[in-house]
Amino acid sequence: MSMNRIQFQPGLSMPEFLKQFGTEAQGEAGLKQARWPQGFACPRCAHKGHSIFKVGAHQAFQCQACRHQTSPIAGTLFQSTKPPLTAWFLAVDFISQAKTGLSAPALKRLLGVSCPTAWLVQHKLVQSMVEREARYTLSGHVQVDDAYLGGELSGGKAGRGPENKTPFVAALSFDEGGHPLRIKLSAVPAFTNKAISDWAKTHLAPGCAVLSDGLACFAAVTGASCQHQAVIVGGRKPKGLPELVWLNTALGNLKTSLGGAYHAFGFAKYASRYLAAFAYRFNRRFRLDTLPMRLLVAAIAIGPRSGAWLRSAEAAC
Repeated sequence: MSMNRIQFQPGLSMPEFLKQFGTEAQGEAGLKQARWPQGFACPRCAHKGHSIFKVGAHQAFQCQACRHQTSPIAGTLFQSTKPPLTAWFLAVDFISQAKTGLSAPALKRLLGVSCPTAWLVQHKLVQSMVEREARYTLSGHVQVDDAYLGGELSGGKAGRGPENKTPFVAALSFDEGGHPLRIKLSAVPAFTNKAISDWAKTHLAPGCAVLSDGLACFAAVTGASCQHQAVIVGGRKPKGLPELVWLNTALGNLKTSLGGAYHAFGFAKYASRYLAAFAYRFNRRFRLDTLPMRLLVAAIAIGPRSGAWLRSAEAAC
């Protein structure tokens, strides 16, 4: 059996990571490099001339043109942070590399912080994954399927639509050789023509060739200028559908990841975050060694996110 070169990548080892970001000073330097790779530029006027001064143990900058003062963490996800930068950088590494998922209690033990702090750190970083993934659409050949988070409650309704199930669309794009490229996992209100049409207009590029099972609502992707072909399932189980084998494999990996890492979470409220975290890592699997720095750049780009905003989940779901 040949070696899977993606699976056996070396990645970025913990000793290497700590060598680069093991102190507060190194963390601050890493933030500056990720935020201003071409050198400092004022976030207000983009002027490069600046003065440097100290605020406590950390550096701050004052623009020589508009006199605006800022710091490496101001205006980023790390603004007003209580955990030290060393804890944040460890969290970036753990969460970006956690192929099988990472719960808040597990992160708490790894970082040595309280569980509420671990939850906040986790959800801030995962929200940056959500917003990064939202920038991309799928194109070319795409497989789609209906799936659910959660399960049937005792004494509740069975099948599609029970109270504890959150529906989501799983979509996987392919290159010309038939190899999977990118995945989209998107919570939807229901599997209706309108919901799928709206989903396709947001997540698919016009001209996609979409392959689905026989669920009728997927024909609505044609409203987003996509082609559609349905595979007649006829009672076959996923392993009996060679046309959708890659997508069913990805869904199996997703369910294994969530089931192994989490005892419970708010499916309806936070589904988009947990789905996006899996998609973010899957879509960047070709260069595991760059994952921590890419997540750091994403966290810098999205700006501050308060605990109250994260718990409301209204903008994310």
